[in-house]
Amino acid sequence: MVKEKPSPLSLKIEKLSVAYNGRPVLHDVNLELCPGKVTAVIGPNGAGKSTLIRSASGVLPAEKGRVMVDGKNIHSLSPEQRARHVAVVPQAVQLPETFTVYETVLMGRISYLGWFGQESERDQQIAQLSMQRTGIDALADRRIGELSGGERQRVLIARALAQSAPVLLMDEPTSHLDLRHQSGVLSLVRSLAEQENLAVLVALHDLNLASLYADEVALLVDGKICIGGSPQKVLTTHVLSQAYGVHVEVIPHPIYGIPLVLPDGR
Repeated sequence: MVKEKPSPLSLKIEKLSVAYNGRPVLHDVNLELCPGKVTAVIGPNGAGKSTLIRSASGVLPAEKGRVMVDGKNIHSLSPEQRARHVAVVPQAVQLPETFTVYETVLMGRISYLGWFGQESERDQQIAQLSMQRTGIDALADRRIGELSGGERQRVLIARALAQSAPVLLMDEPTSHLDLRHQSGVLSLVRSLAEQENLAVLVALHDLNLASLYADEVALLVDGKICIGGSPQKVLTTHVLSQAYGVHVEVIPHPIYGIPLVLPDGR
């Protein structure tokens, strides 16, 4: 019997500091991701959003602090152990264009494969379920090179789901996508968080997408989280104008009532 849902776990980032080649990038960052919730990290270019994703996944070491999941420090785990706890949808990744969608999604099971790297029937079933959940099961036999940008993004999410990890980290998943595919991808992520009880962290540039799809927002500026909380708390005229160095107006969305961010075009 295939286990359809990973056990819910939170991920806690505690006083995390990270440096590149001796240059500090993140400073004393604290953040908690909760099961069933989407947290968006926003901030100007160069604020450290991608660095935060990479360190939270265990790829970049911590200078100070730690990232805890299931009572374990993510940086002390092997790559296979990390993959079973945290799944990552990276930014601008190159997929093997001659592989089929099914073969690509099955890559998410690598950390579970046996000595000879041969997938089991259970691995195959989980890959099929992951494609169904992301709405790409009809594309299973298509080559990656034949897919649109939105379809490729769903393949990446399906591959991450196939890891059966309780935490999902996403770095700019809507970059280079048109409006329809942006909405489709983030609607999918939101529904997966709720239905699969995943703890999700997504780095976004678009503040209105963060307002619409995130339960919590963390504003990162110069490697520090300046403020975190609900979109209503974080996405204000004063906070955003100060963080981005340009005046913006924030008004209630006429339909949803959430913050609507409008740059000052005058």
